[in-house]
Amino acid sequence: MIEASKLFGKALVASPERKLEADADLAVVRLVQAGDVAAFDRLILKYRERVFGVVYHMTSNREDAADLTQDAFIKAFQSIQRFQGQSSFFTWLYRIAVNSTLNHLRKNRLRSFFSLETVQQENAVSRELLDALTDKTGVDRDGFVRELQEKLNEAMLKLSIPHRTVVTLFEIDGLSHQEIAEIMNCSVGTVRSRLHYAKQLLQAELQPYLRR
Repeated sequence: MIEASKLFGKALVASPERKLEADADLAVVRLVQAGDVAAFDRLILKYRERVFGVVYHMTSNREDAADLTQDAFIKAFQSIQRFQGQSSFFTWLYRIAVNSTLNHLRKNRLRSFFSLETVQQENAVSRELLDALTDKTGVDRDGFVRELQEKLNEAMLKLSIPHRTVVTLFEIDGLSHQEIAEIMNCSVGTVRSRLHYAKQLLQAELQPYLRR
């Protein structure tokens, strides 16, 4: 049986590359603030898919995710003059998107998390999770994915929206504890606590699938 700490990746820290990215984004933001409205399109093109991915994992609804993603960029553009660079544009934008999505979820009481399409996608998180939960030898992969999907949904439904959000940002988008804390306006300790709780619950719910 794998340990709970191996169900998910290690805590990520902000990299030097992320710092360079933040500096480049700030330069574009300064252009927009100076009146070059068209420069904002660069930020939309750069982050549109990533924002959509996070929102989609939180809502499991493509139409809602598309609307919420568009709304996040509209709000960011409308508030761009208030952005002072105290956090990265990336973090600031994600905070807007996550808060809008949380409000949407609370209003609509949407309770689904993972979609079968997401689990089947060729991304590192899904492959690592599948490899960790099943022995590769003699496994009906498609059948396993469908069954795992149902169990993941059941397990995630037992988490609160804030817990699901933290898991989404950490596991799906690979953000660090610090970045998640800034986005969700909470402490790093709270982020770690929520992740720990989610790992324990998922390990318990997926116990029959853990390798021995």
